[in-house]
Amino acid sequence: MALIWVDGKLCGADEARVSVLDHGLTVGDGVFETLKTVEGRPFALTRHLDRLAASARGLGLPEPDADEVRRACAAVAEANPVPLGRLRITYTGGLSPLGSDRGDAPPTLVVALSGIDPRPDTTAVVTVPWTRNERGALTGLKTTSYAENVVALARARRHGASEALFANTVGQLCEGTGSNVFVVLGGELHTPPLASGCLAGVTRALVLEWCGAKETDLPLDALERAEEVFLTSTTRDVQAVRRIDDRELPGAPGPVTAEAMRAFAERSAADVDP
Repeated sequence: MALIWVDGKLCGADEARVSVLDHGLTVGDGVFETLKTVEGRPFALTRHLDRLAASARGLGLPEPDADEVRRACAAVAEANPVPLGRLRITYTGGLSPLGSDRGDAPPTLVVALSGIDPRPDTTAVVTVPWTRNERGALTGLKTTSYAENVVALARARRHGASEALFANTVGQLCEGTGSNVFVVLGGELHTPPLASGCLAGVTRALVLEWCGAKETDLPLDALERAEEVFLTSTTRDVQAVRRIDDRELPGAPGPVTAEAMRAFAERSAADVDP
């Protein structure tokens, strides 16, 4: 039975309880992080905890106790040994009245882990007609308000794809439901800037540092002209795109993507908390 950390202790999955009046449930008032674990070791934990704190500040929640979250992650990883895992940290507004106002209760902290399979080297994506709001109150925050992503990802699944890509309100390429996107144009690697409204992905930042790329405002139709496209995320690492909507990208992963995959695999294996 999986063991889950809930507000200071480990408990079985069938005993883990959060109030039905928790603000994370009633209005999506919460933030989260997803980390990859390899043989029980979380990858890039410090960067993820920094972003968790930044997201909490952005929502006006008290910053989580980083030491407590580290203890929780270590306890959950030790209690649930898997070769490759998805570690989820969820931090919410806690017990609150019905409605958007918060109560006086402390935040809720939940940490859980499940095993995952290694991702394939290539995938298919679709574009969707909905937009990211680059000027919204939640822009740049990793919040639990993910229903928009659920709808977009369901559309992708219906079209045989694993990810959906959004433009922002001015028609610029932005991000996926849970990934950042890189494109190769004229042999050069580009990715949308944070000002586009995309999330500051941890894997995105590492690829920028380790592989180099230009942060460029790109129209959505750059996907139609790109020689190569790849996604980055915690559980994908660097994953080549072989199809965008009805457009095939033969030979994926291309040379730029293959080099990014190689560099990321090498550097991440050498340092578990870069």
